[in-house]
Amino acid sequence: MRKVETNRRLSRPVHVILFILFILYSLIMIKLLFIRDSSYRWPVYNYNLVPFHTIKSLIYHRHAYNTDAWVKNLFGNIVLFIPLGVCLPLLSRRLFHAARSLAAIILILFLVESIQLVTRVGSFDVDDIILNTLGAVIGLAFIKLFMFASR
Repeated sequence: MRKVETNRRLSRPVHVILFILFILYSLIMIKLLFIRDSSYRWPVYNYNLVPFHTIKSLIYHRHAYNTDAWVKNLFGNIVLFIPLGVCLPLLSRRLFHAARSLAAIILILFLVESIQLVTRVGSFDVDDIILNTLGAVIGLAFIKLFMFASR
């Protein structure tokens, strides 16, 4: 039985359109994650290396956060990275395999968090990596289900 190869299933024009959309998504994410006003700059390096520390704090102490901050921190970190999980396996045949895609996603997210730490335009938070990865995995699962259903 032959493996499903995404690039053979996508016509050239669809692949080009998807690539352009991925570039636009990437530019939007760069703006959201790195190009911020001075109120987002930390005077010191800020980081959290304890898994689920921030997530637990947001859940257990949700009354201490305004709704906007609470929703953005929990759900925004998931929703914003669903397109990453959709686009990577469709743009690269090598990344259609779940393990490779997951490794690439985690590497990208680790780099994003590291850049935020070094530039102090945010913080390095392992919980952001967890939530972002969850979002990307939702996107990857969607593509896998879609490809399976279209066979």
